[in-house]
Amino acid sequence: MAFPLFWGSISFYGFFFKYDLKKLMSVASSLRRTVAEFCCGFFVILILGNFWFLAVLYLLWLYLDWETPCAGGRRSQWVRSWTVWKYFREYFPIHLIKTSELNPNHNYLLGFHPHGVLVAGAFGNFCTESHFKNLFPGLTPYLHIMPIWFGCPFFREYIMCAGMVSASKESVSHVLSNEGGGHASVIVIGGAEESLNAHPGSLTLNILKRKGFIKMALKHGAHLVPVFSFGENELFKQVANPKGSWLRNVQEKLQKIMGFALPLFHARGVFQYSFGLIPYRQPIHTVVGSPIPVKQNLNPTTEEIDQLHALYLQKLKKLFEEHKSNYGIPAHKSLIFE
Repeated sequence: MAFPLFWGSISFYGFFFKYDLKKLMSVASSLRRTVAEFCCGFFVILILGNFWFLAVLYLLWLYLDWETPCAGGRRSQWVRSWTVWKYFREYFPIHLIKTSELNPNHNYLLGFHPHGVLVAGAFGNFCTESHFKNLFPGLTPYLHIMPIWFGCPFFREYIMCAGMVSASKESVSHVLSNEGGGHASVIVIGGAEESLNAHPGSLTLNILKRKGFIKMALKHGAHLVPVFSFGENELFKQVANPKGSWLRNVQEKLQKIMGFALPLFHARGVFQYSFGLIPYRQPIHTVVGSPIPVKQNLNPTTEEIDQLHALYLQKLKKLFEEHKSNYGIPAHKSLIFE
């Protein structure tokens, strides 16, 4: 697999130069899309080269395995336990804060906010063997991401090993249909569009029109849990792109065409602090709120969906207000829902 080789090469150079390995791990995390592009390029080389038969075999495997991202994925404890993730979590560092018990006899839908640029808090806490299993024993987290990533040869194998699954309705339904409970769907509610608002100090969430997750929770009787990741928007600076600007209009059009956003971000470098793609070393505190009990309703009405959505917004705002003072957010600042 290309991705482990990528990490291995970074570890080698980190040792060779006797440099801070954590910083190099962070470089790699910020180049996740580049790794996906590399995997696609490697696949093209296989097709055009003397090893075309390997590409044909992989295409056959891809055809047979196409539905796996929508059927719980294929997680690997070995991949999730790589030492590199320890360095990744310690770089910022990333913390997971528990505010309430989550009974493993239920299934849960965790709404993660905000998206940020990297979604580092979601990845570090739910896609690696962090403190999640100790804080919430009996629960298995599944991070739902855009289906487009599972069409990327080789890269799809890695992200499934880490515990990522598709964000399609079928995938969320599969995770929340576990009869014995113990499953937790983690959905970044704001999606790719929200990454365009990921400026330091920004508290704007794209959520007012996003009600699909509410309907899924009702259909499966999955308890809703608001999650807010303090510090997520502080990792990068982004080129100014206010709504209505030509840059924002281009970004939004490209997002509709490609399915993912292209924020123009920058932070620091490896050997200097003025410019680069390494995220700033800012602590991330991912706070998991109290569950909102949801009674199963196979055919919820629009009114019922709106009512639960309003309650979710209320609980999310309460979670933010109760904890913002602990993480350096001024008392006069509050969440902005769009």
